[in-house]
Amino acid sequence: MNTESTLSTFTAADGENLAVQDWPLPEGQVPRAVILLVHGLGEHAGRYDALARRLNGWGFAVRGYDQYGHGESGGPRGGLSSESRLIDDLADLVESTRTRGPRDTPLILLGHSMGGLVAAQFVARHASRVDGLVLSSPALDPGLSPVQKLLLAVLPRWLPDLRVGNGLRPQYLSHDPAVVRAYLADPLVHDRISARLASVIAQGGPAVVAQAARWRVPSLLMYAGDDRLVQPAGSRAFAAAAPSCVESTEFPALYHELFNERDPAPVLARLQAWFDKHFAPLPA
Repeated sequence: MNTESTLSTFTAADGENLAVQDWPLPEGQVPRAVILLVHGLGEHAGRYDALARRLNGWGFAVRGYDQYGHGESGGPRGGLSSESRLIDDLADLVESTRTRGPRDTPLILLGHSMGGLVAAQFVARHASRVDGLVLSSPALDPGLSPVQKLLLAVLPRWLPDLRVGNGLRPQYLSHDPAVVRAYLADPLVHDRISARLASVIAQGGPAVVAQAARWRVPSLLMYAGDDRLVQPAGSRAFAAAAPSCVESTEFPALYHELFNERDPAPVLARLQAWFDKHFAPLPA
């Protein structure tokens, strides 16, 4: 039986407030691990409620947070105060999550899209601080046009805080029209992106792929073969270069939000099998 999720505020190193949502297990139940969710561009942790409750049912405690400039956290929508901001915030949340429970409880990052990029960047720098990584359609290749690449070579230097539309096409989030309608009606979803944030995403993906051969953390990479929002080529390149600690699965017919597709059963089955392999269920 799932318990109610709880909302709280985490104060970042610079004093900015970040909204945190916890999906705990029933009192007295020892978690197999704690999963820290890292959401994508323009959205927020609350959109992962169904997934979090599914993970609860598998024996995992779940925590999510709204990244800077997103959801109910501080900062201008789609803005970024520094190039390392999102990774620094994740590092603080990892440490905070570690101190909330027994130190020997495994900690797993689950990042989607931009959140997958942030989580992967964090693991590349701080591999020893987490026990596992799940990447869902990570933004390892945003698929920039030559014009966009030219703009990103100029704007971040002169107008880093300029915010424009992020160009995301909601109709390609999922084949489920209800998911798209809910996204469009969500007051916490926004379509802004600053020049600095766009530059961080554009540079971060190739940097992660370049480090794939040196990966050490057990990782599951799942990506959509028919993704129209990020290029699946980035995930394919990472998977091809990574060692055996990285397992990858492409879902050829799915759109960007794997967990929100019409039939997410194959995705959830793959995720559960990986969890069972690396974080075995605790004895009754």
